[in-house]
Amino acid sequence: MIPFVREMAFEYGRCDAVSPLIRRVVARNPGPFTYLGTGTYIVGHGEVAVIDPGPDLPEHLDALLAALGGERVTQILVTHDHADHSPLARALSEATGAPVAGLDRPSAPHIEGPTVEAGDDMAFRPDRRITGGEVFSGPGWSLETIATPGHTGNHLCFALAEENALFTGDHVMGWSTSVVVPPDGDMADYLASLRLVQAREFATLWPTHGPPVTDPAPFLAAYIEHRLAREAQVLRLLAEGHSRIPEMVTVAYRGVDKRLHPAAAQSMLAQLIKLVSEGRVATDGAPTLASDYRLP
Repeated sequence: MIPFVREMAFEYGRCDAVSPLIRRVVARNPGPFTYLGTGTYIVGHGEVAVIDPGPDLPEHLDALLAALGGERVTQILVTHDHADHSPLARALSEATGAPVAGLDRPSAPHIEGPTVEAGDDMAFRPDRRITGGEVFSGPGWSLETIATPGHTGNHLCFALAEENALFTGDHVMGWSTSVVVPPDGDMADYLASLRLVQAREFATLWPTHGPPVTDPAPFLAAYIEHRLAREAQVLRLLAEGHSRIPEMVTVAYRGVDKRLHPAAAQSMLAQLIKLVSEGRVATDGAPTLASDYRLP
């Protein structure tokens, strides 16, 4: 069982100091993929960085500018270009003069089946394209860029050295598992990125949605085990004679709200793409939601 953490004290638009170097302002965009809303982080004091400006909401921009009064924003950092993370970056940049850093979308957006995420910000164009290893710093703080593809092909995390903390975007979330939707999402990459984060032994994980994970070691172990258990479940279903994703979802997610089945189908497709690439599952042609699958 994943030891989820879901309780969080906040008010929309209020700037909360959540650690000695970190402040958070939550946007009013709650939903099934954003939980309570997008948490925009301000790192440092005086000269600061802003992580994940969030959705294009005028009230959120106003709240951020009020929180930043009298300070200089030196850098705007974006974990990935989903509509709940990156759209406000340009308006915040114009208001503060700070450049935007992120990774341009390298992969195709979701095109098969119903949308199960907050949507893509296809207009996102950072001023500086970063790919991992870059360090941004200011008085008393430094942020290292870590490439964590999987949730999307262009997902990044940012490590705050002074607090041994990681801003995880949607890569790891305390309140839920992350959605991995092909073709932009990749399950093999996602598992590799989880293990990369696990190996760094961070003290705290700060997701863009929801509260922090303050005991990352058991949390990440359970997060990885959950994905591996789902993979094993897919293989069992195939051994039992189930060959198509819709019927496998019906069996595997029996008792789960059927409104969540489209997201489950996308996750299962991501699992099957990984298994086909490893030669552990076979199908004719490229794996899709409508394909027939079998054990080789």
